[in-house]
Amino acid sequence: MIEPHAPVSPGAPPWAEPAWLPVRPGTGRFLVLACVFVCAACGLVYELELVAFASYLMGDSVTQASVVLSVMVFAMGIGSLAAKRLRWHAAFGFGAIETALALVGGCSAMALYAVFAWTGGWGGAWADGPRCLLVAFSLAIGLLVGAEVPLLMELIQRIRRQDAGGAVADLFAADYVGALVGGLAFPFLLLPFLGQLTGALLTGSVNVVAGSALVLGLFRHDLSRRARWTLLVVGLVVLGVLASAAALAGDFERAARQAVYGGDVRVALQTDVQEVVLAGGTDGRPLDLFLDGRLRVGGRDERQYHEALVHPAMSGPHARVLILGGGDGLAAREVLRYGGVRRVDVVELDAGLLRLARSDPGLAALNRHALADPRVHVTTADALGRLRLAPAGRYDVVIADLPDPGITASTKLYSQEFYGLARRALAPGGRLVVHAGPVTTRPRVFWTVATTLRAAGFSAIPYRVLGHDSGFPAGPDRSAARAGTPPDWGYLLAAPGPSPPRLRLTGPRPRTLTPAELTADAHAARRTRVTGLVASTLAHPRY
Repeated sequence: MIEPHAPVSPGAPPWAEPAWLPVRPGTGRFLVLACVFVCAACGLVYELELVAFASYLMGDSVTQASVVLSVMVFAMGIGSLAAKRLRWHAAFGFGAIETALALVGGCSAMALYAVFAWTGGWGGAWADGPRCLLVAFSLAIGLLVGAEVPLLMELIQRIRRQDAGGAVADLFAADYVGALVGGLAFPFLLLPFLGQLTGALLTGSVNVVAGSALVLGLFRHDLSRRARWTLLVVGLVVLGVLASAAALAGDFERAARQAVYGGDVRVALQTDVQEVVLAGGTDGRPLDLFLDGRLRVGGRDERQYHEALVHPAMSGPHARVLILGGGDGLAAREVLRYGGVRRVDVVELDAGLLRLARSDPGLAALNRHALADPRVHVTTADALGRLRLAPAGRYDVVIADLPDPGITASTKLYSQEFYGLARRALAPGGRLVVHAGPVTTRPRVFWTVATTLRAAGFSAIPYRVLGHDSGFPAGPDRSAARAGTPPDWGYLLAAPGPSPPRLRLTGPRPRTLTPAELTADAHAARRTRVTGLVASTLAHPRY
């Protein structure tokens, strides 16, 4: 233990006596550690909020999480070094840092959303503007969070001098427990009940109240009168800004959502799995479905996509069909157009999307109430887990209507294990069809899926269809519309064994397809074009 009357070493703070406290030292020490707990929880919420928002707006959760975490940890180290200059004014410095952190962290989600919504389509020099802002917020929050611990160390030593190791152990214990609580509160309380914007603003309010209460209540005698009034007034202003932003968060979010998705947004909800947005779908307007900001169903191209996905796989036996994904009911709609279908099993992870597919007037009309058909059996489960439980040889057709490959969350759904389980679930003569993403913009991903299928014992025939030349509608993935190429979807029709299945279409008038064209059946008014991939890409060096 450090002697309470030991001489002050060079560079030490200019105080030697314990601080005058309005409470007993033990109580004061507890209050400091409680503030550490609260501040740590708030800091982790800011961190997770940045990761979640970046993943939602910019995609690729692993990349965004790596950027945010690495920048914040680096900035925390710099902030700790910079805080050494404030330790002579630890109380005022800590109060100022917590006030700034509350403002920056609390408003970060709203600022990111605003920049992305209203400037994300500018392109040019500002093409990476939202990413630059993400790094700037990560850096600023990291600097402020890193400066907390050195100042808290000084404050706790003001109450009772003790050895540095013991003080660090106490602070870190409170810090880590607070981080645990903040990490659990974000996904299970703040996000589902308040949303990202209001949750971040509430966290900032808690942050400024906790920091200001500790300094103005416990260490007010370490502050001059001017310093006390400055912290009080600035803290109240920040609290007012956060409260005003929270009151306007609903209107702001609606305006930003319309800027991102267009003015036809009808439904926007956060399910247990993802954010679901429906735009249009009534009064003759095409319906667009976005899942976590990515276009899943484009009203102008929806029929081409699902016909090209389903019909080639239905060319042989199709009494028992398994649809993996497809919670919108649109793949099931195409399957049910075949009279020989006896059972359709739909496996969808998101129960909220399934409820919309049954109850939303626009989506239910588009899927022709397919999920209400007695032949359709819906299971809310993970596709990979459901395949592990599927009996061998149960299905004639397996349709993988899943998120695009290349998204971190869907990686396991394009793995060799996944396709091996699908192969086991197929009956003799069965077929698997996979949506393997756009060929034009991501050919490497497409051919990686083809190679994985081959490694799992399948032989596949590749094909693609083109959407409208106008590109994708609005949304966080609207950069695809600026790429200058029409949207396309790449597919792989596969069968176990050395021989790929024939690419043909059955329906009221079945006929064999040529590699140059895929024509919808007699009930469809649109034509779906298949490019020369079938002929040309079989000679691809990776296939």
